[in-house]
Amino acid sequence: MKNIIAILLFSLMLSSCADLEEMNINPNLPTETHPQLLLTNVEWDVFRAYGGTSPLYAQKMLVQTDGENTNQYYKWDRGSFGPYSVLRNVTKMIEEAERINEPSYVALGKFFRSYYFFNLTLNFGDVPYTAALKGETDEGYAPIYDEQAEVFKGILAELAEAENILAAQNTIIAGDIIYGGNILSWRKLINAFRLKVLLTLSPKETSGEIDFSEFNSIYTNSPLMENESESGQLVFLDQQNNRYPDFNSSGFSSGMYMDSTFIQRLQERKDPRLFIYSTQTKSAKEAGKAIDDFSAYEGGDPAAPYGEVNEKATQGNVSKVNDRYHRDPVNEPYKLLGYSEQQLILAEAAVRGWINADAKTLYEEGVKASFQFYEMYSEEYSGYVDANAASNYLSEPINDFSKAMSDEEKIQLIVMQKYLQSFFQMQWTSFYDHHRTGYPEFRRPEGVEIPYRWIYPQSEYNYNADNVTSAIAKQFGAGNDNIHEMTWWIK
Repeated sequence: MKNIIAILLFSLMLSSCADLEEMNINPNLPTETHPQLLLTNVEWDVFRAYGGTSPLYAQKMLVQTDGENTNQYYKWDRGSFGPYSVLRNVTKMIEEAERINEPSYVALGKFFRSYYFFNLTLNFGDVPYTAALKGETDEGYAPIYDEQAEVFKGILAELAEAENILAAQNTIIAGDIIYGGNILSWRKLINAFRLKVLLTLSPKETSGEIDFSEFNSIYTNSPLMENESESGQLVFLDQQNNRYPDFNSSGFSSGMYMDSTFIQRLQERKDPRLFIYSTQTKSAKEAGKAIDDFSAYEGGDPAAPYGEVNEKATQGNVSKVNDRYHRDPVNEPYKLLGYSEQQLILAEAAVRGWINADAKTLYEEGVKASFQFYEMYSEEYSGYVDANAASNYLSEPINDFSKAMSDEEKIQLIVMQKYLQSFFQMQWTSFYDHHRTGYPEFRRPEGVEIPYRWIYPQSEYNYNADNVTSAIAKQFGAGNDNIHEMTWWIK
């Protein structure tokens, strides 16, 4: 009888423990989920990252008149490790994908990791990479910093892994708001990004540290985007929380105006994208000048004190950003990397001899694709950027690729076209192209140097001091966390 009672008591104890375990599980804080539920939010964050107006001030497209903009005058200091927060979600997506054996999400996770670490290492230099994002699994809260060369090699390896994984899949990726789950489209974008990473490292072409033959291998053997409709872009909807990020932004009605050097470059080339990017000056509009009158547009000097530019703007002689950027709830998609940029990347590679292709054809395809993008997404101005307009534009001597005699002139022409199509697009690409090639030139006050990087965040000094100080000493000398220090990729 005692044995029966003991067994009953033991059973009750087990049952109570099980009940307690169930009671301690919070249904509102699940520890497991399908990766598709994470993918949508991750894509929303990734495709809007590194955008906004900050790169436009640094890349001489905008000027500020109601205060000194630190990006315009290159007076920045600390950067942000904010992307690591989004990378936690990417890490979780990969973990969940591995748990349920869904390789496609692992591949996309590797791509998103590569995109963020590419930008992080360009921003700072050495960054936590191999030991990062292991707080939940390994309780690693103070990750070591990887050398920039190793970060880039890791990025290229992860991108190759992502392509190989997707090449073996034939399912639809649920939760995908970019390509509707189309695996081939993702492969094309990933391969185009591999080309971008390699071209960014062109200063290392003769160092022997990077295998640039991979570029030709990708171009020859891997799928790439074939037209503008295949661009990697986030399309906005006129719905709450899905609208264009700058819709109804108050910043456009304050002291934000167009940069004179950007306006002049568009005018010199008779570039009709000028009409899409900016408004006529108040004086020109009152004088009855037509939208397609290039003399109706004028910018503010980015090297002048902001008070001087404000006075010129008050007189009605400085153009503002086109109203569509803050009045249209949909406006245009955000491109992470588009077909037009891909073709210009290939054009430069052809000039450098990395691939056997006609640089002129690739260059013209890149320009025409940019015009097509604005024809599709700025309907009010579509007549200015149709196929005929693109052909006429390319026939202008200043834009005609056949007029460029030397490789240097050809690269300058290609890089300038990347710059001219990057208004509210392509993030900081033109800034790094400047450091990589010397083009385009950025006007600034006398004596002001263009920074190469950002200072590490204060949070790293607070919580990861040993590793960040070691990384600084290794790269630049002890305590020399300076914005004017060159990192490995550009040396």
